[in-house]
Amino acid sequence: MNLHQFRFVQEAVRRELNLTEAAKALHTSQPGVSKAIIELEEELGIEIFARHGKRLKRITEPGQLVLKSIELIMREIGNLKRIGEQYSAEDSGTLSIATTHTQARYVLPEPVAKLRQTYPKVNVSLHQGSPDQVARMLIDEVAEIGIATESLAGYEELVTLPCYEWQHVLVLPVAHPLCQKEHLTLEDLAQEPLITYHPAYTGRTKIDHAFATRKLAPRIALEAIDSDVIKTYVRLGLGVGIAAEMSVRDVLAEGGKSDLVVRPAGHLFGQNVSRVAFKRGAYLRNFVYKFSELVSDRLTRHLVEMAMTGHIDNYEL
Repeated sequence: MNLHQFRFVQEAVRRELNLTEAAKALHTSQPGVSKAIIELEEELGIEIFARHGKRLKRITEPGQLVLKSIELIMREIGNLKRIGEQYSAEDSGTLSIATTHTQARYVLPEPVAKLRQTYPKVNVSLHQGSPDQVARMLIDEVAEIGIATESLAGYEELVTLPCYEWQHVLVLPVAHPLCQKEHLTLEDLAQEPLITYHPAYTGRTKIDHAFATRKLAPRIALEAIDSDVIKTYVRLGLGVGIAAEMSVRDVLAEGGKSDLVVRPAGHLFGQNVSRVAFKRGAYLRNFVYKFSELVSDRLTRHLVEMAMTGHIDNYEL
Protein backbone atom coordinates (compact mmCIF):
# COMPACT_ATOMS: atom_id res chain seq x y z
CA MET A 1 0.00 0.00 0.00
CA ASN A 2 1.14 3.57 -0.60
CA LEU A 3 0.20 7.21 -0.08
CA HIS A 4 -1.17 7.57 -3.61
CA GLN A 5 -3.80 4.92 -2.84
CA PHE A 6 -4.73 6.69 0.38
CA ARG A 7 -5.11 10.02 -1.43
CA PHE A 8 -7.28 8.41 -4.11
CA VAL A 9 -9.62 6.90 -1.50
CA GLN A 10 -9.87 10.21 0.36
CA GLU A 11 -10.60 12.19 -2.79
CA ALA A 12 -13.21 9.67 -3.97
CA VAL A 13 -15.07 10.22 -0.71
CA ARG A 14 -14.71 13.99 -0.93
CA ARG A 15 -16.13 13.91 -4.48
CA GLU A 16 -19.16 11.88 -3.37
CA LEU A 17 -17.78 8.65 -4.90
CA ASN A 18 -17.44 10.21 -8.35
CA LEU A 19 -14.13 8.81 -9.64
CA THR A 20 -14.11 11.09 -12.69
CA GLU A 21 -14.24 14.18 -10.46
CA ALA A 22 -11.68 12.65 -8.08
CA ALA A 23 -9.30 12.05 -10.98
CA LYS A 24 -9.70 15.65 -12.19
CA ALA A 25 -8.94 16.99 -8.71
CA LEU A 26 -5.83 14.80 -8.49
CA HIS A 27 -4.70 15.56 -12.07
CA THR A 28 -4.67 11.92 -13.07
CA SER A 29 -6.85 9.46 -15.00
CA GLN A 30 -10.08 7.87 -13.82
CA PRO A 31 -8.91 4.32 -14.67
CA GLY A 32 -5.74 4.98 -12.66
CA VAL A 33 -7.73 6.01 -9.61
CA SER A 34 -10.04 3.02 -9.90
CA LYS A 35 -7.13 0.59 -10.33
CA ALA A 36 -5.25 1.98 -7.31
CA ILE A 37 -8.32 1.67 -5.06
CA ILE A 38 -8.95 -1.91 -6.21
CA GLU A 39 -5.30 -2.82 -5.54
CA LEU A 40 -5.58 -1.39 -2.01
CA GLU A 41 -8.77 -3.37 -1.40
CA GLU A 42 -7.10 -6.55 -2.63
CA GLU A 43 -4.10 -5.98 -0.37
CA LEU A 44 -6.35 -5.40 2.64
CA GLY A 45 -8.66 -8.27 1.74
CA ILE A 46 -11.83 -6.17 2.07
CA GLU A 47 -14.05 -3.92 -0.04
CA ILE A 48 -13.76 -0.27 0.92
CA PHE A 49 -16.59 0.64 -1.45
CA ALA A 50 -19.68 -1.26 -2.52
CA ARG A 51 -20.14 -1.10 -6.30
CA HIS A 52 -22.82 -1.29 -8.95
CA GLY A 53 -20.94 -2.30 -12.05
CA LYS A 54 -17.93 0.01 -12.17
CA ARG A 55 -19.58 2.77 -10.15
CA LEU A 56 -18.98 3.28 -6.45
CA LYS A 57 -22.31 3.26 -4.60
CA ARG A 58 -21.46 3.54 -0.90
CA ILE A 59 -18.74 3.09 1.71
CA THR A 60 -18.81 -0.34 3.35
CA GLU A 61 -18.64 -0.89 7.12
CA PRO A 62 -14.96 -1.97 7.02
CA GLY A 63 -14.42 0.87 4.56
CA GLN A 64 -15.51 3.35 7.24
CA LEU A 65 -12.77 2.03 9.53
CA VAL A 66 -10.21 2.19 6.71
CA LEU A 67 -11.16 5.81 6.04
CA LYS A 68 -10.55 6.73 9.70
CA SER A 69 -7.09 5.17 9.53
CA ILE A 70 -6.31 6.89 6.23
CA GLU A 71 -7.42 10.22 7.69
CA LEU A 72 -5.08 9.73 10.64
CA ILE A 73 -2.14 8.74 8.39
CA MET A 74 -2.63 11.66 6.00
CA ARG A 75 -3.03 14.11 8.87
CA GLU A 76 0.29 12.98 10.34
CA ILE A 77 1.95 13.23 6.92
CA GLY A 78 0.77 16.84 6.79
CA ASN A 79 2.11 17.39 10.31
CA LEU A 80 5.51 15.99 9.32
CA LYS A 81 5.70 18.45 6.43
CA ARG A 82 4.79 21.37 8.71
CA ILE A 83 7.37 20.30 11.30
CA GLY A 84 10.01 20.22 8.56
CA GLU A 85 8.98 23.67 7.35
CA GLN A 86 9.01 24.99 10.92
CA TYR A 87 12.61 24.04 11.60
CA SER A 88 14.17 24.25 8.15
CA ALA A 89 12.52 27.28 6.60
CA GLU A 90 13.16 29.77 9.42
CA ASP A 91 9.55 30.86 9.92
CA SER A 92 8.73 31.21 6.28
CA GLY A 93 5.99 29.63 4.23
CA THR A 94 2.30 30.28 3.68
CA LEU A 95 -0.44 30.78 6.25
CA SER A 96 -3.76 29.69 4.73
CA ILE A 97 -6.80 31.28 6.36
CA ALA A 98 -10.40 30.24 5.70
CA THR A 99 -12.99 32.82 6.67
CA THR A 100 -16.17 34.64 5.71
CA HIS A 101 -16.36 37.91 3.80
CA THR A 102 -17.20 39.97 6.89
CA GLN A 103 -14.20 38.66 8.82
CA ALA A 104 -11.87 39.05 5.84
CA ARG A 105 -13.03 42.58 5.07
CA TYR A 106 -13.46 44.11 8.53
CA VAL A 107 -11.62 42.04 11.15
CA LEU A 108 -8.53 40.44 9.64
CA PRO A 109 -6.69 43.24 7.77
CA GLU A 110 -4.95 44.53 10.91
CA PRO A 111 -3.94 41.09 12.27
CA VAL A 112 -2.68 40.07 8.81
CA ALA A 113 -0.61 43.26 8.53
CA LYS A 114 0.88 42.76 12.00
CA LEU A 115 1.69 39.13 11.23
CA ARG A 116 3.57 40.18 8.09
CA GLN A 117 5.55 42.68 10.16
CA THR A 118 6.54 39.96 12.64
CA TYR A 119 7.10 37.25 10.00
CA PRO A 120 8.06 39.04 6.78
CA LYS A 121 8.88 35.73 5.07
CA VAL A 122 5.37 34.38 5.60
CA ASN A 123 2.84 34.77 2.81
CA VAL A 124 -0.88 34.81 3.54
CA SER A 125 -3.48 32.97 1.47
CA LEU A 126 -7.05 34.06 2.21
CA HIS A 127 -9.90 31.69 1.30
CA GLN A 128 -13.42 33.12 1.61
CA GLY A 129 -16.63 31.14 1.85
CA SER A 130 -19.68 30.34 3.92
CA PRO A 131 -19.13 29.12 7.50
CA ASP A 132 -19.73 25.52 6.40
CA GLN A 133 -17.23 25.97 3.57
CA VAL A 134 -14.74 27.38 6.08
CA ALA A 135 -15.14 24.22 8.18
CA ARG A 136 -14.71 21.97 5.14
CA MET A 137 -11.53 23.81 4.07
CA LEU A 138 -10.04 23.14 7.49
CA ILE A 139 -11.03 19.48 7.44
CA ASP A 140 -9.62 19.06 3.91
CA GLU A 141 -6.43 20.92 4.98
CA VAL A 142 -6.90 23.67 2.42
CA ALA A 143 -6.49 26.06 5.36
CA GLU A 144 -4.74 25.88 8.74
CA ILE A 145 -6.94 28.32 10.62
CA GLY A 146 -10.58 29.26 10.19
CA ILE A 147 -12.60 32.18 11.55
CA ALA A 148 -16.39 32.53 11.43
CA THR A 149 -19.40 33.16 13.60
CA GLU A 150 -21.63 30.23 12.63
CA SER A 151 -21.19 26.47 12.25
CA LEU A 152 -17.57 25.89 13.29
CA ALA A 153 -18.40 24.48 16.72
CA GLY A 154 -20.62 21.84 15.13
CA TYR A 155 -17.80 19.80 13.57
CA GLU A 156 -16.14 17.16 15.75
CA GLU A 157 -13.11 17.17 13.43
CA LEU A 158 -12.34 20.73 14.53
CA VAL A 159 -11.03 22.36 17.68
CA THR A 160 -12.74 25.72 18.15
CA LEU A 161 -12.26 28.57 20.58
CA PRO A 162 -14.35 31.73 20.99
CA CYS A 163 -12.28 34.81 20.28
CA TYR A 164 -14.52 37.89 20.44
CA GLU A 165 -18.11 39.05 20.85
CA TRP A 166 -19.99 41.45 18.64
CA GLN A 167 -23.52 42.72 18.10
CA HIS A 168 -25.69 43.71 15.19
CA VAL A 169 -26.47 47.34 14.48
CA LEU A 170 -29.26 49.07 12.61
CA VAL A 171 -28.23 51.20 9.63
CA LEU A 172 -30.68 53.90 8.53
CA PRO A 173 -30.68 56.89 6.17
CA VAL A 174 -30.40 60.11 8.16
CA ALA A 175 -33.91 61.20 7.14
CA HIS A 176 -35.60 57.93 8.14
CA PRO A 177 -38.48 58.41 10.64
CA LEU A 178 -37.07 55.73 12.97
CA CYS A 179 -34.01 57.92 13.57
CA GLN A 180 -36.24 60.15 15.69
CA LYS A 181 -37.40 57.33 17.93
CA GLU A 182 -35.32 56.83 21.06
CA HIS A 183 -36.13 53.18 21.81
CA LEU A 184 -36.55 50.97 18.78
CA THR A 185 -38.36 47.62 19.12
CA LEU A 186 -38.68 44.50 17.03
CA GLU A 187 -42.27 45.55 16.35
CA ASP A 188 -40.96 48.79 14.83
CA LEU A 189 -38.57 46.88 12.58
CA ALA A 190 -41.20 44.35 11.53
CA GLN A 191 -43.08 47.19 9.85
CA GLU A 192 -40.09 48.13 7.70
CA PRO A 193 -38.45 46.47 4.67
CA LEU A 194 -35.19 45.04 6.00
CA ILE A 195 -31.82 44.58 4.32
CA THR A 196 -29.56 42.05 6.01
CA TYR A 197 -27.43 38.96 5.62
CA HIS A 198 -28.10 35.68 3.87
CA PRO A 199 -29.34 33.07 6.41
CA ALA A 200 -25.97 31.27 6.52
CA TYR A 201 -23.89 34.35 7.34
CA THR A 202 -22.95 36.82 10.06
CA GLY A 203 -25.38 35.97 12.83
CA ARG A 204 -28.52 35.91 10.69
CA THR A 205 -29.88 33.01 12.76
CA LYS A 206 -29.95 35.30 15.81
CA ILE A 207 -32.00 37.85 13.86
CA ASP A 208 -34.52 35.28 12.68
CA HIS A 209 -34.79 33.76 16.16
CA ALA A 210 -35.48 37.13 17.78
CA PHE A 211 -38.40 37.85 15.44
CA ALA A 212 -39.74 34.29 15.70
CA THR A 213 -39.70 34.44 19.50
CA ARG A 214 -41.96 37.49 19.35
CA LYS A 215 -44.10 35.80 16.66
CA LEU A 216 -43.24 38.52 14.17
CA ALA A 217 -42.77 38.06 10.42
CA PRO A 218 -40.13 40.56 9.21
CA ARG A 219 -40.15 41.80 5.63
CA ILE A 220 -36.72 40.92 4.24
CA ALA A 221 -36.37 43.10 1.17
CA LEU A 222 -32.82 42.03 0.32
CA GLU A 223 -30.28 39.46 1.53
CA ALA A 224 -26.53 39.78 1.01
CA ILE A 225 -23.23 38.33 2.23
CA ASP A 226 -21.42 41.65 1.88
CA SER A 227 -21.94 44.38 4.48
CA ASP A 228 -21.00 47.08 1.98
CA VAL A 229 -23.88 45.89 -0.21
CA ILE A 230 -26.25 46.28 2.74
CA LYS A 231 -25.08 49.86 3.30
CA THR A 232 -25.34 50.67 -0.40
CA TYR A 233 -28.98 49.61 -0.62
CA VAL A 234 -29.85 51.41 2.60
CA ARG A 235 -28.47 54.57 1.00
CA LEU A 236 -30.76 53.94 -1.99
CA GLY A 237 -33.77 53.88 0.33
CA LEU A 238 -34.66 50.21 -0.07
CA GLY A 239 -35.02 49.63 3.66
CA VAL A 240 -33.46 49.47 7.11
CA GLY A 241 -30.16 47.64 7.29
CA ILE A 242 -29.13 45.12 9.94
CA ALA A 243 -25.36 44.68 9.81
CA ALA A 244 -22.41 43.59 11.94
CA GLU A 245 -21.01 46.33 14.14
CA MET A 246 -17.46 45.89 12.78
CA SER A 247 -18.74 46.73 9.28
CA VAL A 248 -19.91 50.26 10.15
CA ARG A 249 -16.69 51.70 11.54
CA ASP A 250 -16.40 53.92 8.46
CA VAL A 251 -19.87 55.34 9.12
CA LEU A 252 -19.10 55.98 12.79
CA ALA A 253 -15.78 57.62 11.87
CA GLU A 254 -17.60 60.12 9.65
CA GLY A 255 -19.89 61.11 12.51
CA GLY A 256 -22.38 63.80 11.59
CA LYS A 257 -20.98 64.04 8.07
CA SER A 258 -22.29 60.60 7.16
CA ASP A 259 -25.54 60.09 5.27
CA LEU A 260 -26.25 57.06 7.46
CA VAL A 261 -27.20 56.65 11.11
CA VAL A 262 -26.06 53.64 13.16
CA ARG A 263 -28.02 52.38 16.16
CA PRO A 264 -26.88 49.46 18.37
CA ALA A 265 -29.19 46.45 18.25
CA GLY A 266 -27.65 44.03 20.74
CA HIS A 267 -30.69 44.44 23.00
CA LEU A 268 -32.87 43.21 20.13
CA PHE A 269 -30.81 40.37 18.68
CA GLY A 270 -28.38 39.42 21.44
CA GLN A 271 -24.62 38.96 21.28
CA ASN A 272 -22.73 36.95 18.68
CA VAL A 273 -19.46 35.09 19.21
CA SER A 274 -16.89 34.64 16.46
CA ARG A 275 -14.73 31.55 16.78
CA VAL A 276 -11.30 30.49 15.60
CA ALA A 277 -10.89 26.87 14.51
CA PHE A 278 -8.15 24.37 13.70
CA LYS A 279 -8.23 20.81 12.46
CA ARG A 280 -8.07 18.44 15.40
CA GLY A 281 -4.64 16.84 15.76
CA ALA A 282 -2.90 19.25 13.37
CA TYR A 283 0.61 20.52 14.05
CA LEU A 284 0.52 24.31 14.24
CA ARG A 285 3.54 26.36 13.23
CA ASN A 286 4.77 29.33 15.26
CA PHE A 287 3.14 31.91 13.01
CA VAL A 288 -0.27 30.17 13.30
CA TYR A 289 -0.16 30.61 17.07
CA LYS A 290 0.96 34.22 16.62
CA PHE A 291 -1.90 34.96 14.24
CA SER A 292 -4.40 33.55 16.75
CA GLU A 293 -3.07 35.96 19.36
CA LEU A 294 -3.34 38.86 16.93
CA VAL A 295 -6.97 38.03 16.11
CA SER A 296 -7.96 38.14 19.78
CA ASP A 297 -6.06 39.23 22.89
CA ARG A 298 -8.06 36.56 24.76
CA LEU A 299 -6.27 33.81 22.86
CA THR A 300 -2.76 32.83 23.92
CA ARG A 301 -0.44 30.20 22.53
CA HIS A 302 -0.78 28.25 25.77
CA LEU A 303 -4.57 28.29 25.55
CA VAL A 304 -4.55 27.09 21.93
CA GLU A 305 -1.99 24.38 22.74
CA MET A 306 -4.14 23.15 25.62
CA ALA A 307 -7.22 23.05 23.40
CA MET A 308 -5.37 21.18 20.65
CA THR A 309 -4.30 18.48 23.13
CA GLY A 310 -7.83 18.10 24.46
CA HIS A 311 -7.24 19.70 27.85
CA ILE A 312 -9.68 22.56 27.30
CA ASP A 313 -13.19 21.81 26.07
CA ASN A 314 -15.30 24.37 27.91
CA TYR A 315 -13.49 27.67 27.44
CA GLU A 316 -15.89 30.53 26.89
CA LEU A 317 -15.54 34.30 26.81
